[in-house]
Amino acid sequence: MTHPTLDKLRIDKWLWAARFFKTRSLATQAVEGGRVRLAGERVKPSRDIRVGDRVQVHIGEYEWDLAVLTLTDRRGPASVARTLYEESETSRLRRAEQSAARRLLTNPAADLRGRPTKKAGRLIRRFTGEP
Repeated sequence: MTHPTLDKLRIDKWLWAARFFKTRSLATQAVEGGRVRLAGERVKPSRDIRVGDRVQVHIGEYEWDLAVLTLTDRRGPASVARTLYEESETSRLRRAEQSAARRLLTNPAADLRGRPTKKAGRLIRRFTGEP
């Protein structure tokens, strides 16, 4: 799966191969949007990364702090993608705490299903001030 002669690779290509983003264009947009940092600095999608670089990836409310272990330009199964990087212990613990906190909080609209009833519609219109 890994390329023996690969000593540098575009960061957007590596993020796609490591399965952080579903497509390369999404990885490119994330890098351009500043949600991916290399050694704490914003970079362009064409920036080359090397083995040993530190990458911070911010997706939604989660953030990964990674060390690049291997470079590949091919997207493989998730089991192989996990061997491309090593996540720091603090990053792993922070994400686990966020997941646990998120599970405890319930979405207020979770019980609502379908369209509002006629009565609920009247209440909504009265609340928003619509005629």
